[in-house]
Amino acid sequence: MRITILAVLILGGILALAGSLPAQAELRISDLDVYLNDHEVTVHVVLLGVIPPEYLESLHSGIPAHLRVTVELFRYHRLRPDRRVDRAIVERTLTYNVVTKEYKVMPGLNERRPPTTTRELRDAERLLSEARSVKLTPATSLDPAEIYYVRVNAETAVNGDSSWVARMSGLAERTSRRSDYRTVVPTR
Repeated sequence: MRITILAVLILGGILALAGSLPAQAELRISDLDVYLNDHEVTVHVVLLGVIPPEYLESLHSGIPAHLRVTVELFRYHRLRPDRRVDRAIVERTLTYNVVTKEYKVMPGLNERRPPTTTRELRDAERLLSEARSVKLTPATSLDPAEIYYVRVNAETAVNGDSSWVARMSGLAERTSRRSDYRTVVPTR
């Protein structure tokens, strides 16, 4: 009898938790382009839904929104786990100044661009969501006989809190996408 009651309580808790999950994440990776030129592997990433409507109240009250994009280059192995060759992290912060009514996009430590200020939310979202020319490993360090791919993980969060509770409440989101398989030397 106790086992039946315990099983019903656990099942009810699981169903209640499943019903409270967000239906679909707004954050998604629109464009993922991988280029291999003569010098290095370069990745371009464009995100959509970086600032969902749930963030706006917090943002306009002075709480910043954070974006973290992790770009990883992997060597594909058929019978073993894939090996990560290189990783680059792009971090940005969006703040809103209530007095001047301006949005400010501040790049992270690993980016060499100045902070940008704009009055339009659309411009701020565009500046926040584009990760252009993310440089990875030099092309000379890659084995021409191996197969490689790029995986991108993106996280947005209000005040940098991307915990499980924040994701359940809609104040943090995650998404990922993997590129096609590539070789250094084109195959015929």
